[in-house]
This record gives sequence, C-alpha cells and structure tokens, in this order.
Amino acid sequence: MTEPSTQQPRQSPPPPAGSGGTVPLDSTAQLLTRITAQLGTQLSLVSRNGTRRPMHRTRPSEALRPSEALRPSDTLRPSAAPRPPDAPRSPGTPTLLVVAHGSRDPQALRTVLALLDRVRDLRPGLDVRLGHIELNRPLLPDTLDGLRGADAVLVPLLLGRGHHVKHDLPAAAAAAPAVRTRVAAPLGPHPLLVEALYGRLVEAGWDPADQGSRSAAVVLAAAGSRDPDSAQDTRRTARMLAERLGVPVVPAYASAATPTFPAALRALAARGRHRTFVASYFTAPGRFASAAAGAAPRTAALPLGAHPAMARLLLHRYDQALSATARSGGVSLLASA
Repeated sequence: MTEPSTQQPRQSPPPPAGSGGTVPLDSTAQLLTRITAQLGTQLSLVSRNGTRRPMHRTRPSEALRPSEALRPSDTLRPSAAPRPPDAPRSPGTPTLLVVAHGSRDPQALRTVLALLDRVRDLRPGLDVRLGHIELNRPLLPDTLDGLRGADAVLVPLLLGRGHHVKHDLPAAAAAAPAVRTRVAAPLGPHPLLVEALYGRLVEAGWDPADQGSRSAAVVLAAAGSRDPDSAQDTRRTARMLAERLGVPVVPAYASAATPTFPAALRALAARGRHRTFVASYFTAPGRFASAAAGAAPRTAALPLGAHPAMARLLLHRYDQALSATARSGGVSLLASA
C-alpha cells in the first residue's frame, strides 16, 4: 500500500488584476454566501400575500421563518403596531377607521391591533386606523382629529345594533366636521361572523360529527343590551350558527338581558343537552368574555379576535358603506343597517 504524500499541494497564485483569469473557488463560495444572505433579508420583507411589508412591522427573527403562517387561534400577533404616518396609501381612498369599544384587559388592545394588521395584509395601501369609544387610546375623537380634511369610513368593531352604533358613532362623526365621514353597519349579523364562530368552536373541541346530535348544544355568549334591535341581531346570529352546526344554539348574556350564561346552560341540560359548548360572541378578550369562559362546562371558544373572517368582514362593511354612499348621491353619514 502506498503511503500518502506529506508534501502540501502547491497553490496557484491568483491571476493578476484585469488578466481575465477564473475566480478562485473560495471567492465564489463567499459570493454565493453573500447573495443567499441578501436574498433571505429581502424575503423577510415580503408579507404572506406577496406584498412588501413596512419596515416597522418586520422583526429580525422573521428572516428565519419566512413561511410561518398565523394560526386562526393566534389573537396576539406581536408584529401588530400602529402604521406610521408616512406609510404608502392609495391616493383618494377614504381611511378605514375601525371603532372598537375598549377594555381594561391588556390583551384586548393587542388582539384588535392584530386584527387591523390582517386587514392591512388583505388590502395593502389602504389607510387603516383605530379609535376607541372608551377605556383605551387612541380614543375616537383623537383619531378623527388626526384626519382633518380627509375622508373616513367608521366601521364599528361591534356585533349588532345598539346604543354605541346608533348614537355614539354618529355623534362622534358630527363632532368632527373637518372630516368627511360615513358610518358603516355593525359587523353582525353576517355569514362571515358565523364562519369565525364555527372556527373558534372547532379550535375549542367541537367535533363536526356532533352535527344532529341529540345531546349537543351551544350557548352563544354575548354582552347584552337593553336595545331590542341588539337582541334581535344576536338571536339571528344564533339561528344562523344553529343551521351551520345542526344543533340548538341559545343566546345568553353577560348583562342587561336574559338568560344569563348559567341559566341557559341549566335549561339546555334539562332538555337532555349535556354536551354543551360556549361560543364567545365577543370581538376581543375582556371581562364579559372571561365570565362566559368561567361558566362553560368545558373549554369555551376564544373570542372572535383576529380570525381571518373578521378581517374580511371589516373590509366588506367598509366597501358596503362606500357603495351605499355612491348610490345615495354622496350622503356623508350612513345609518347602520
């Protein structure tokens, strides 16, 4: 057997500059490494729908996970941040001003910001802003004040007709004459809400095989209102969800209306409906959502939050308001309907 030579291979000297010689292999590898790193950085700036995302919403770690998708149950999206004033917008397009109620629960604001982030991903270039009725900043009057001379569509992040939709939003719009406003309809009732409710129930353990079961039922846990139109809207949503699930769906309320969550659960149990789920008919975490979860005999569904159907519904109400204004000849303020 021949012993390996101990003599080091002689390295060829690099070609002189401008000689047109080939590039050494180690230089080629370094070049490819730099190209790969730059490509990874550029991919991290692309959102899920293929558009370039603003730099302020790009986290350093995202370059390592360019294909990661937001799960439907993920209501706390860390990248949800206010859009900077110099973000690109479609010229002449009214601002979508989402009006949330507000909550002392810190998760509520994070959830709403995640939902707005989804809306921006669905429609790049649309100016999407947030205003609260109470408890959280920015408050609605402050957001309107920052839109002087602009057009805006106020889309309530509210699930039915009630005092806030009928009185608070029109009053806020009237108090901001420097902004040309339209008030969209509340989110519910609508099939997209049913889609979001169904998705949250499946995440909480609802088995589609329970459709038509004589022992299964759902309590639709809502906030409650003294306005009869609000109760009517909740009952309509309950009927739509019952059609989707194939089991009874009973509305129940945290305040101002009956039955309460425990009373609805007892009534269903008396009818032999012992496999009962609680659907959380709330847009975000908060006191009422926690009360509904505490009454549930098993894990309650999460609030609607940043479910993809909610983002589509906000844009639908926005488009609907613009279309109605065009048909009415430019009326600046729309009644919710």
